[in-house]
Order: sequence, then structure tokens, then C-alpha cells
Amino acid sequence: MFGLGYSEMVLFGIIALVLFGSRLPEVARSLGGSYRELKKSVSEFQREFQSIERYEPPRPKVTSSWQQEEVLEETTAPRFQPPTEDSPKSSS
Repeated sequence: MFGLGYSEMVLFGIIALVLFGSRLPEVARSLGGSYRELKKSVSEFQREFQSIERYEPPRPKVTSSWQQEEVLEETTAPRFQPPTEDSPKSSS
């Protein structure tokens, strides 16, 4: 588990019994509650961190159709016009 063998865990249990005696269940319950709170806080932090990774900036809000056409015109690339046969050929 934590790199502890069976004999170390038994020794730890005996020391806990000597130190806490009849209060051992109360102490164990308190430690369990603290562990639950820590785990809850860690999961909340992970959720917040993951939501920041998926953040997308808000898109500009268009209120009317003519403004939308203006935005589309500004963002489109110029159209390609192939050369006609009448145009002079360059000599290389």
C-alpha cells in the first residue's frame, strides 16, 4: 500500500491503540471525514482546471442582417480569376 509491510502495519495499529484507546473509532471517523473533504476539494479543483482548458472566447454578436453581410465580406478572401487567352504571356 504505502510501502509498508504486514508487520509495520500491525505495529502502527498497536501504537494507535495505546495512544488513542477507546477514542480510536472517533479519531478514525474524524480522519475519514477529513480525507473525504480533501478528496472533494481536489476533484473540484480538477473540474475547474479542465473547464478553463475548454474555454472558447465568445463570438461577436451580430444584430442585423446587413451587419452580418458586412462581416462576411470582410472575412472572405479575394476570388481567383484565371488569366484569359487574350492576356499577354510572359517570356522567361
